[in-house]
Amino acid sequence: MRPDRPDDTSPAPGWQAQPVDPDTAVDPWPPRRAPSPGRRQAEILAAVTAGGVLGACARYGATLLWPTVPGAFPWTTFWINVTGCAAMGVLMVLITERTTAHPLVRPFLGTGVLGGYTTFSTYAVDARVLFGDHRAGTALLYLAATLVAALFAVWAGAGLTRLLALPRATRTEGEA
Repeated sequence: MRPDRPDDTSPAPGWQAQPVDPDTAVDPWPPRRAPSPGRRQAEILAAVTAGGVLGACARYGATLLWPTVPGAFPWTTFWINVTGCAAMGVLMVLITERTTAHPLVRPFLGTGVLGGYTTFSTYAVDARVLFGDHRAGTALLYLAATLVAALFAVWAGAGLTRLLALPRATRTEGEA
């Protein structure tokens, strides 16, 4: 019995159902065909695009709520990148180690939402502006601190998720 097919197993009155040999039973429904490579690519592109719009809007909202004063340390961009990297560590553990996710979850959330949310291009522009404003010390601190904090955030997000998320169900002894 397939869960996506109608289930009408009740026999008509006065009729006795005969046992069915599972080796000779034929499914009357044709098998589902896999999507064509072109359709699959279109689905992935749509998922990344939709996620990217959401992530970029979230980043833009953060920059409106916490604007950076020109010439100052760009804290908003710093924290956007660090929190986005932490979320990436959490996401990757959840969808690759703890659950079986739909094939479009990773492109939508990972590449789309988190890729649109984090902004390493703005990180580079912020550093260039700081150098241009003759604030080389702040620029170098920003470049190094962002790199270290972002890498630490991915590592910590993944590690904490491994500790806190329920592990996958494991096979018990005697199971094949």
